[in-house]
Amino acid sequence: MDWLEALILGIIQGLTEYLPVSSSGHLAIGSALFGIQGEDNLTFTIAVHVATVLSTLVILWKEVEWLFRGFFKFKMNAEMKYIINILISMIPIGIVGLFFKDEVEQIFGSGLFIVGLMLLLTASLLAFSYYAKPRIKEEISKKDAFIIGIAQACAVMPGLSRSGSTIATGLMLGNKKEKLAQFSFLMVIPPILGEALLDGMKIVKGATEGSTDISITALIVGFVAAFVSGCIACKWMINIVKRGKLIYFALYCAIVGLITLVCSLI
Repeated sequence: MDWLEALILGIIQGLTEYLPVSSSGHLAIGSALFGIQGEDNLTFTIAVHVATVLSTLVILWKEVEWLFRGFFKFKMNAEMKYIINILISMIPIGIVGLFFKDEVEQIFGSGLFIVGLMLLLTASLLAFSYYAKPRIKEEISKKDAFIIGIAQACAVMPGLSRSGSTIATGLMLGNKKEKLAQFSFLMVIPPILGEALLDGMKIVKGATEGSTDISITALIVGFVAAFVSGCIACKWMINIVKRGKLIYFALYCAIVGLITLVCSLI
């Protein structure tokens, strides 16, 4: 992977992590086009995912600081209830990570056909949530947090958008748009960091065996590109959700999904 490929893929990751179009699906498509696979692809994926987590912390720093201040008061306040909801939402993805990680990795290596199918499913979810009758809840309940967590766990499938799945699920449950966007972006931070730690250990082991030769320059360029584009996309996506314009992303996912399916069959 050269620096230009890293720049392009980093921008793709940063934008698509927050926009409901599947970062994993777009990275899979981009990696296939550039012929990047194996440990190089895994190393790069870890780097850009950590970069997007940092962009979330930057854009939502006030909310993160609010949670930390409330947590260290050690009492059942609004902040603690929010943290509990995030922990509840992590249960499904934790189960998938602990017991089905190998199966998920096999799916990621199965080609672009599954990516195309999941992009079409993402389009369907976004369209359904757009036309669903709104029911506004003041707070995200523990039950809703768990259901949204199930949507996040399902979104490990390449091409199934995590933000699209969680936000669409929350909208169908009747939660407020602005609260959903914030919750969706904060709830993914612990799972991504946990996955990065586990995969990082695998990379360190592989590096001792000489199995990866991706350059430091490519990693740095990809990291910075993902961070900057992630900051832009995170702020943009919050405003998009508030205005309820997810239908346009449904059309985009449908078009890209169909093209990916056709290309995978040729």
